[in-house]
Amino acid sequence: MPQMTTSATTALTATDVLTARLPALREFGYWMRRYRRIWRGTVVISVANPLLFLAALGAGLGKLVDANHSGHLAGTPYLDFLAPGLLAASAMQNGFVEGAFPVFQSSRSRGNYPAAAATSMRPGDILAGHLLFVAFRVLLSGLLFLAVVVAFGVVRPARALLAAGPVLLTGMAFAAPLMAWAVRVDRQSRLNGLYRFVVMPLYMLSGTFFPVGQLPHWLRAVAACTPLYQGVALTRSAALGGGDAGAAAVHACYLLALTAAGVWAASRSYTRRLNS
Repeated sequence: MPQMTTSATTALTATDVLTARLPALREFGYWMRRYRRIWRGTVVISVANPLLFLAALGAGLGKLVDANHSGHLAGTPYLDFLAPGLLAASAMQNGFVEGAFPVFQSSRSRGNYPAAAATSMRPGDILAGHLLFVAFRVLLSGLLFLAVVVAFGVVRPARALLAAGPVLLTGMAFAAPLMAWAVRVDRQSRLNGLYRFVVMPLYMLSGTFFPVGQLPHWLRAVAACTPLYQGVALTRSAALGGGDAGAAAVHACYLLALTAAGVWAASRSYTRRLNS
């Protein structure tokens, strides 16, 4: 018994030392404790949604598409084309949901952010801890989606692991800029409007459901500038293979640059908001 007590005390002390040296882990721990209450529901949704989409659109509508031998798919079965696109689009949606509404609520006067800022934690620590949790949620949902895709036989397990990186990049490319904006938004209706009039239309400009080559020429250039198009192209290349390495590098650099810009903007927004 004394040995067990000593070991527990040592472990607790090590944890305390780690969180003292990395205050962002305290903020991350707060979000993880909240997540423990709802994780079962989110796991079910993360599995049920791709299962329904792939069964209805991929296995159902896909038979009609494949029967007509669309030249835009270059011989790729529609289910194989659709699954990586839905995977990237799901990462975008998760990045928006996790990076917009929780940040807005937390930045209110009775939210988590002002309470954390009243301690020794700096705005940068609060941001870093929350970003770490958002990355965890995007990656976890992406891995569950990939498990369904593998079960459908669209992607091999090894390829699924390669696609996890693009999924995380896509989600964070949306989440980081959104966090920079959401922390300063004064009305939730603005977040709802952004989702309805900006995020949702991106599905039609990303190559998720149909190749971008089917769009008018002028609209293809617009689509190529959107982050979801970049995420879909990178995810599809990683999941299916056979893509151009140079193009994949461009897609990855685009998403990394957008994420970095979002983190930089968020650090300034959080400092202004929480120090005001």
